[in-house]
Amino acid sequence: MKVALFIARRYLFAQKRRSVINVISWISLVGIAVGTMALIIVLSVYNGIGNLTQSLFNVFDPELKIEACEGKTFHTTQIPYNQILSLPQVKHSSLIVEENMWVTYKKSNKIATVRGVDDSYAPMTGIDSLMFVGQYMLKNSTNNHYIVMGQGLYYSLGISSYDAHTPVGIHIPKRNAPIGLSFERTFNSEYALPVGNFNIQDDYDQKYIIADIDFVRNLMNYSSDEVSSIAISLHHADEIDIAKQRISQILGPQYTVKDRFDQQPLYYKIFKSERMGIFLILSLIILIATLNLVASLSLLIIDKRKDVKTLQSMGADSRLIRSIFFTEGLMISVVGVGIGMALGFVTCFLQQEFGIIKMGANFVVSSFPVAMQATDFVVVFFLVIALSLISVTATVMRNVKE
Repeated sequence: MKVALFIARRYLFAQKRRSVINVISWISLVGIAVGTMALIIVLSVYNGIGNLTQSLFNVFDPELKIEACEGKTFHTTQIPYNQILSLPQVKHSSLIVEENMWVTYKKSNKIATVRGVDDSYAPMTGIDSLMFVGQYMLKNSTNNHYIVMGQGLYYSLGISSYDAHTPVGIHIPKRNAPIGLSFERTFNSEYALPVGNFNIQDDYDQKYIIADIDFVRNLMNYSSDEVSSIAISLHHADEIDIAKQRISQILGPQYTVKDRFDQQPLYYKIFKSERMGIFLILSLIILIATLNLVASLSLLIIDKRKDVKTLQSMGADSRLIRSIFFTEGLMISVVGVGIGMALGFVTCFLQQEFGIIKMGANFVVSSFPVAMQATDFVVVFFLVIALSLISVTATVMRNVKE
């Protein structure tokens, strides 16, 4: 093996003679390096975009969410709420009342989703730090009620930050109200001043209004302990499965406990599918790069026939000859993947630290997000080596006869 490694290293790195075959070998190495670097960079950027998107979803999607299996609402006095809060995994909780409503402002009107929240909601989600215009405030010391809404909904209603004294009307049909009566007898209506808008994610920005939970309860004629859901945050993210199981055991089958995957199943499935698709497409690029390796190794075997005959005359068997060219191909692959991973790491690190490539104005972040994961490097390394081993083995076995 030492003899095979010595000769293979001489073939690759010898400076005495540079032929077309040497150039082709280095082109193969560069192709593998570039393909590896591209795979690392694209996966890291995709991880960064995925993390950014998930962090935006996380403002509205708590780590765990408790809902009733039947009906829209339930009463906190009917469940062992304090027992849930006493679990060692639970950090914060927030009561939520949510419903679709008709929203009016001057001559504009929209169908929106009003989410009534308590005082724990802002510190638990950090939504107050995502305000684009105005401030996060749902009520003041005199119990005057205010609302904040998504940026898209805010501007589609024609609200202006210079005209913050006109209230927004929020209307919902009364329960069991006969059709055909006057508006006042058919709808419950409340009015609140819009004090700002938030910029999170387009699906939410076009849809949601955040209001005080008592304001929404009064609008919907709910009791003081009635909620649509309970949001739960945990001390540690890796305790989600344990906390979900324990809360489910406490509540029983009448209630469901959803993690973030359960709350957004379509998004997470699409995200994983897209990532897998990108990985497979870039793997094809790596496969094409290994085909260059097949060509260069085949030409090298042809070029070194005189050397092979010399070695055979000195007693070398076909196993040693094959190991020489196999080692040569493996060295090209290992050096290429090593250089590619190093370049990919440096590129991603520079983007992380300095944000070299910008995303432009009106984005949540100023530069492309990047998140490197050790598993990506491990998977890419073994993928490239595996494809190279298949190509090299097939080439050597075909061109070096017994």
